[in-house]
Amino acid sequence: MKAKYEVNQYIGVPVAANASGRYEIKREPDGDFKLHSWRTGRHSKGKYQGVGQIFLTENNLKVAVVAAYPVNYKDRHDFTPMQRLTSEFVDDQVVATAQQRLPQS
Repeated sequence: MKAKYEVNQYIGVPVAANASGRYEIKREPDGDFKLHSWRTGRHSKGKYQGVGQIFLTENNLKVAVVAAYPVNYKDRHDFTPMQRLTSEFVDDQVVATAQQRLPQS
């Protein structure tokens, strides 16, 4: 039997560095943005440190974590795996703006 590993779902928003090197939300042509969902995979590198942390997708897109939730191992295939968590973080204002799009429970 293969070894199980801890799986988390990360709700995130794509980010890009601006001219001053600070990260800001990568917006669509109409100025809007969307939140997307990824998960840790078997080969994902790095350790989750908290909201605002940046990770790379398998297509090398930088994404800031807006929320994180544990996922049952058997449900992991419902989400796209991410590549690795970095040690970089976005400003609190970026996180606050993105968190306004989270569904209210």
